[in-house]
Amino acid sequence: MPADTVNVFMANLPIRITNSIYSTRKNKTMKTDSEIQKDVMNELNWEPFFKASEIGVAVKNGVVTLSGTVDSYLRKTTAERVAKRVAGVKAVAEDIEIKYPSDLQKNDTEIAEAILNALKWNSAVTEDKIKVKVENGIVTLDGQLEWEFQKGVVVSEIERLLGVKRFINNISLKNIAPLTDLKQKIRSAFERSATIDADKISLEASGSKVTLKGEVRSWKERADAEMAVWSAPGVYQVDNQLSVKSGVYAL
Repeated sequence: MPADTVNVFMANLPIRITNSIYSTRKNKTMKTDSEIQKDVMNELNWEPFFKASEIGVAVKNGVVTLSGTVDSYLRKTTAERVAKRVAGVKAVAEDIEIKYPSDLQKNDTEIAEAILNALKWNSAVTEDKIKVKVENGIVTLDGQLEWEFQKGVVVSEIERLLGVKRFINNISLKNIAPLTDLKQKIRSAFERSATIDADKISLEASGSKVTLKGEVRSWKERADAEMAVWSAPGVYQVDNQLSVKSGVYAL
């Protein structure tokens, strides 16, 4: 068998694939700023959540700046997530303004009541562990939860509410799970993942804090690695120092 050929078995049928297929991405040249801008704009237009030309996109040295006006906090945060999943994007600066239509505007009391009601009906969190403050549409949450995914649930609930202009999340974590073989468990989670190249990531564990270092292929891989760490029992803090490699395609 030639050195540049591998066998793949699917449904018990051997298929020969040359290494040139695997090296296709590696041979791609680094994207220019104009190419990244075009890809981000196309990705935003691909989302049915956005109207054409609703979000402005500028790119300099791989750093994307988003601007424009939207009518909800969810549109604002979604625009940032969409930009980050485009290959070649190194960072995203967001300068999007929120303007609610007059018939959808809510006062601070209505927003606070909506948040408490949303948390009350969500089985993943206990609303009496979270304190809510709303001032001029800016929501501040304080309190303590056991798991990072619960913080994610809270964020998801608040993003969808009318009237919210900005969100400050001061919720801390207090997990009572024992710290046993933490580093090896996280490493095993990386190796099980279809989107994480475990060999490219180094991790350091100090007490309940985990630090990630290395270079990944996309913002999605960076986020997946961090989420895998947060899933480990006993992790209260993650220092994600992973950099995104330029000139590669997103997973």
